[in-house]
Amino acid sequence: MTLFASSLKSLVLARNARTRRKSSYDVTGGNRDCWTVEPGDKAVIAEIEGAGCITHLWFTVSCPDDRYYLRHTVLRAWWDGEENPSIEVPLGDFFNIGHGLAASNAAAPLTTVAPKGEELKLGGGMAMNSYWQMPFARGARLEIANEGPAQIRSLYFYVDYEEYDALAEDVLRFHAQWRRENPTQGIKGDLCAQGINYWSLMNEPNLTGSENYVILHAEGRGHFVGCNLSVDNIDPTPDGLTWWGEGDDMIFIDGEKTPSMIGTGSEDYLCHAWGMHPQGYPYAGTSVYEHDPERPTRKKQTSYRFHIEDPIMFERSLLVTIEHGHANLQSNDYSSTAYWYQTEPHAPFPALPGPIARRPRPDR
Repeated sequence: MTLFASSLKSLVLARNARTRRKSSYDVTGGNRDCWTVEPGDKAVIAEIEGAGCITHLWFTVSCPDDRYYLRHTVLRAWWDGEENPSIEVPLGDFFNIGHGLAASNAAAPLTTVAPKGEELKLGGGMAMNSYWQMPFARGARLEIANEGPAQIRSLYFYVDYEEYDALAEDVLRFHAQWRRENPTQGIKGDLCAQGINYWSLMNEPNLTGSENYVILHAEGRGHFVGCNLSVDNIDPTPDGLTWWGEGDDMIFIDGEKTPSMIGTGSEDYLCHAWGMHPQGYPYAGTSVYEHDPERPTRKKQTSYRFHIEDPIMFERSLLVTIEHGHANLQSNDYSSTAYWYQTEPHAPFPALPGPIARRPRPDR
């Protein structure tokens, strides 16, 4: 089966596939179209045999007794009977919204809609959509794990997919991985306690990237298609809070000692300039903005960059990193979701932090 590009032009071509869906619909014909998931339980939402490709995911969840459910709930997926999941991400972060918050965002591969009253609310409700293409040759398994302390009262979902007679051998598999460093370790310690102004250290060198925050370390052949980055700016200086956005991205391809891709600042990698701004666009932007007039003590930002038109290719390995503050001088709360396609088997993922360790920091 040849996969088609997702474009208006490709829609004129006939396709050899069968469109299918797994969902939480009420099998009795009633209107109880959702599942419940008890604390500590896992719900297999799709078990598919044969070749195919997941084309769309939709979720909405009601878990009113757990305001951290978007971090406590984990989405996992396995392709072709593999032992370790190729997707392992807290639910909210997978859909491009960090810090356990609900928010509306319209990126190209991931969209969310938060109703009035739920926008930027911790543990709020929202609709979540993914358009990442997720192919498989022999089967797929998708699972929702409730690792929180309360019952998920309502799990609504669609898993839309195509069935094929066979999948071409050169088709790569989709992967998504979540990481967190809370906090990152500033290389010069607590600047505030030392009375050092962060902005006086802009000539501090970082030529190796050895202390950078790691977004992804992959092995195999494939291409990186983007990430989201969530930062809680907790690092003070004598002049008040610093800003996280001076950190450069550094991307090492196929074992490079010196990265062949070096950026000029976090906001530049995220396709903004002169600071981050509240707008979100199809391929880059902001889904959670750090300057919320209704919550002036909240310093949380989620930004994203999707390499849809410019994927980063690798033949053997890829290391995607970013400085935490210029030259890694800041100690902030960093978390991220990386999205990529590659050959299997993939390298083992770092152990996912436990549910309490995944919780966002309280607003100050």
